[in-house]
Amino acid sequence: MQGTQGTTRTPSPSATAYTPTDRTVPTRSPDRASYDRDLVHAILDEAYVCHLGFVRDGAPVVLPTLYARVGETLYVHGSTGSRPLRAAGQADPGLPVCLTVTHVDGLVLARSAFHHSINYRSVVVHGVARDVTDPEEKRRALDALVDHVVQGRSADSRPANKKELAATAVLRLDLDEVSAKLRTGGVNDEPEDLALPHWAGVVPVRKTYGTPIPDPALAAGTGLPDYLKGE
Repeated sequence: MQGTQGTTRTPSPSATAYTPTDRTVPTRSPDRASYDRDLVHAILDEAYVCHLGFVRDGAPVVLPTLYARVGETLYVHGSTGSRPLRAAGQADPGLPVCLTVTHVDGLVLARSAFHHSINYRSVVVHGVARDVTDPEEKRRALDALVDHVVQGRSADSRPANKKELAATAVLRLDLDEVSAKLRTGGVNDEPEDLALPHWAGVVPVRKTYGTPIPDPALAAGTGLPDYLKGE
């Protein structure tokens, strides 16, 4: 899908914007970039999985993992045995990373193959990730990770015990070098292609939730919690 045209929804600059840097200004379609803080937060808060990129033994590695935002900080979940988590703990001042989050909002089907595209919202974060070693910050981060999946769930589940905490690692990445990029709108075919007999338009892509399925071993009388009734 090589189409580069589309409607750009870029909020006006404001005091709540991140400062662009050489790494956060895209070389392709820079008009689609935004540094609006509220927009960046909204995109991050809506997703569940991020992709964490770093260099290991001279080669690039990208891993999908859970994350949560607390203010201007992202907490990334991992295992104490994983290489990036070990590297973040051993390196000084930490592990240079690039973290990305993307939502697909629509499939843009053009009359020409070249102008097919997608409507999307994405965030790219550059920075140095550090291992969270403070016990209280780590517990707060883990609660945030659980609540990011389902709000209110951390208060309705057993907290991690010492053994589980020892086996779990959390990376901290501050939101400093950040940009959003998005495409909205419809098809942008060439004028000479408009009369072609091919369907063109946008197929919306939406996230939906199914009915919660209870575990067969639920304790007697355990009903569906309120925070799941709206899912």
